[in-house]
Amino acid sequence: MTSTPTSPTSPALPSVQEWKKIIAEYTRPSAGRAVWQLANTMVPFAGLWVLMAWSLKGPYWITLLLATVAALLTVRIFIIFHDCGHGSFFKSKRANDIVGFITGMLTFTPYVHWRWEHAIHHASCGDLDRRGTGDIWTMTISEYLAAPKWKRLVYRVVRNPIMLFVLAPLVVFVGYQRFSNKNATWRERKSVYAMNVALALMVGLGCWLLGWKGYLSIQLPITMISGSLGIWMFYVQHQFEDVYWEEHDEWDFTSAALLGSSFYKLPKVLQWFTGNIGFHHIHHLSPRIPNYLLEACHKSHEIFTSVQPITFWSSLKTIGHRFYDEGQKKLVGYKRLREVRREMRREAALQRSAQSSRT
Repeated sequence: MTSTPTSPTSPALPSVQEWKKIIAEYTRPSAGRAVWQLANTMVPFAGLWVLMAWSLKGPYWITLLLATVAALLTVRIFIIFHDCGHGSFFKSKRANDIVGFITGMLTFTPYVHWRWEHAIHHASCGDLDRRGTGDIWTMTISEYLAAPKWKRLVYRVVRNPIMLFVLAPLVVFVGYQRFSNKNATWRERKSVYAMNVALALMVGLGCWLLGWKGYLSIQLPITMISGSLGIWMFYVQHQFEDVYWEEHDEWDFTSAALLGSSFYKLPKVLQWFTGNIGFHHIHHLSPRIPNYLLEACHKSHEIFTSVQPITFWSSLKTIGHRFYDEGQKKLVGYKRLREVRREMRREAALQRSAQSSRT
């Protein structure tokens, strides 16, 4: 298994007409499978909350252990929320919107606002000229070297793994999601306000039933663990070494989906908790495919199965990625940055020497 989703010997990518024909049967939601997924996710989640509330009477490590399982279920809940945002979980728009709002409450994410930002992510994924909405901040080497010192420092802090996977989840889901994007319309902004009110009621009820210390003792570890796992999944999906990124004029949707989104092959139990979202190349090819049909679609044709997977162990290598190298067309770390700086210094020295000899 390699750590890249493609290789120079991969077969030619299919035309839009070809892959649309292949995936057509997988874009039809199943009410039965959707309801069953809700049941096998929400019922255990509710049961764990009851157990955690009861466990507060004993040693806290028991609560933390239960919170870890609840956090894994929260990731699965977020995938249901995610599918509702794409209109793929149920056939009914109303059903998607209702379930999307409820699961948005449980994951502290405003449904309509997130749906809008995520649609931009899908439309611009892999496009170097349209970065910045719904993605992880990534600079090219040339952008970084041209940036002022304060911006380079902020970038280093933001891209630090401790910030990305430990601190950022709490900041994002508790703080950042409480505010709307400056480019959002009134409809998206209104969804943020509505979610904030709903969350205030939900948190208030939890504090009333358990006391604020009891509620936070349960909710904080769930949010921190699930948020870390969620951001890690999103990171691996688009931050692998040979990721597809092109300038807008050269950008291609099919390439961005199959080569710019990873196939993250996880153990079956983690695949279940993450709602099959590891088949991200399929998801980006068509977000209308519900998560419970992604694996079947992946196995349906060799153009999908030929995409080389990222395994759990190989995915750990992606932690060192910091910049996009436009020359090599891959994500690189600080080692490559130092090499580029040395090359620039050598070129500058040669230019000074040539200019000196001419004078």
